[in-house]
Amino acid sequence: MNPELIEKVTKLIVEKLQTQNGSERNTAISSETPRAEVKFWDHTSGSPLPSTGHQSVMEPNKSVTETDGLIPFGSYSETKESGGFVESQSKDVIHPSSGIEEPFNPEELQELMSKTPARIGIGRAGLRPKTDTWLKFRFDHAAAVDAVYGDVNEELLNRLDLFKVSTRVSDKEVYIRRPDYGRKLSDEAKQIISEKCRKAPTVQIIVSDGLSSSAVEENVEDVYLSLEQSLKSLGLETGTPFYIEKGRVAVMDDVGELLQPKVVVLLIGERPGLVSAESLSAYLCYMPRLGTIEADRMVISNIHKGGIPPVEAGAYIGTIIQKILKYEASGVSLVQKES
Repeated sequence: MNPELIEKVTKLIVEKLQTQNGSERNTAISSETPRAEVKFWDHTSGSPLPSTGHQSVMEPNKSVTETDGLIPFGSYSETKESGGFVESQSKDVIHPSSGIEEPFNPEELQELMSKTPARIGIGRAGLRPKTDTWLKFRFDHAAAVDAVYGDVNEELLNRLDLFKVSTRVSDKEVYIRRPDYGRKLSDEAKQIISEKCRKAPTVQIIVSDGLSSSAVEENVEDVYLSLEQSLKSLGLETGTPFYIEKGRVAVMDDVGELLQPKVVVLLIGERPGLVSAESLSAYLCYMPRLGTIEADRMVISNIHKGGIPPVEAGAYIGTIIQKILKYEASGVSLVQKES
């Protein structure tokens, strides 16, 4: 993606979020505030993902619309335009219409199917699934397996200037069977990190493939560049970013012990499913150390083209980091201090 576009979009989102945070502090929440209507994407139509009523951040010439204090998330499935270059979203999922012949209540079936990408109303041929349904299932399952066993492209790491280290995991089979090995850096990794990284930064960003290398390849560049710009706009110092191969969430504790940052941000691939194998999560923790409990971590999940748009997620993570630093807490402790 064009860095200038990301910078412009990120600044727009950060300014919007800061304005919303300021208004929330000065205005009491009314108990009579009407609930926003929940809108569902019609999965059966083969149409692109919904715009959710907000203008997409991928259109820099348009302003972000008001959302009653909520964070605006636009549609990321639309074509991205940057300086005349158009990148088509060739991997949009198209869900078939009902495969049941003469359903008892076609309107209700269609309504149910429009509210979930799950495989319902697909019909059968005798006792077996229909051929196209079965092939689609096999395709999605294969994509999930590839996401787990695949490796992140070295070209992406070089483009983001991320050096690579590994955990105590020797191969993917060990990684799946022994999650505890993925939570610890290897001795070689600790030495490399100590030599190459700045000590005691305000924010330390790390990337890991986790359980989905596809999530990293599809989303991490936009999230990382947007987050970097967001932190820059907020005046927050960042450490030397790097990539951890075959890492688990708690590996941030080892990083915290080595570099002593105030906040660690881990961008890691989520466990793939049959709807999306490309979903990324951002885990955040204030001063993680060995023995940090899970209640002290917080996560922004479902970052992908059909969930939270990556560019907007990066900008939003920056504002969460600002809040963590203000209260000197994360996870449940942050919620308690805020209230």
